[in-house]
Amino acid sequence: MPTIVFDLDGTLIDTAPDLVDTLNFILTREGLPAAPFETARNLIGGGARGMIKRALAAQRRTAAPADIDRLHAAFIAHYADHLADRSRPFPRLEAALDELAAAGHRLAVCTNKLEWLSVQLLSVLKLAPRFAAICGPDTFGVQKPDPEMLRRTVLRAAGKPAAAIMVGDSNTDVRTARAAKVPVVAVDFGYSDVPIVSLKPDRIISSLAELPRAISALAAEL
Repeated sequence: MPTIVFDLDGTLIDTAPDLVDTLNFILTREGLPAAPFETARNLIGGGARGMIKRALAAQRRTAAPADIDRLHAAFIAHYADHLADRSRPFPRLEAALDELAAAGHRLAVCTNKLEWLSVQLLSVLKLAPRFAAICGPDTFGVQKPDPEMLRRTVLRAAGKPAAAIMVGDSNTDVRTARAAKVPVVAVDFGYSDVPIVSLKPDRIISSLAELPRAISALAAEL
């Protein structure tokens, strides 16, 4: 059975409240305006460093690499203490994971969130044991959309890269899957800054309750 590889933020877990709260903590501490929630929500997906850069760009501000490093370190330190204050699994997640596991699929996480933060978040939410591998950009020294990150995640989960399906919410996830030559299911409730249909994933779902059927259809085509 194919290994099912999930993005984390915006796909498995609604992490936007805590990520945006942390971003605004950093911005206001620097004397900058807080970002509106709906705007900042769509900045998620490229890791904390990317989120900070895009937030500054939205305010037409630039920062030297050393300042980005400083802001990133402050972001991670604050977020680590607040990563599950308001973050919660999307509805029907556990039932979908149960169904996929019962069908014989290995499950893994491939995210641009740091591995240790991802493990911490999923552990607090009591989801970590469900995944054979939880990998971030610090795991292998690469990050999505580099297809090598997806391939290595599958291998760490004891799966085969030629028999995998990606589940994500953004252009980054679709690009990663296409580069790795694996099919991709996209959720339409995540943090994409463009309509998900415009990314042309193999399947689009509006609820995780629809995921097992979408996976079954794609698995039959592999």
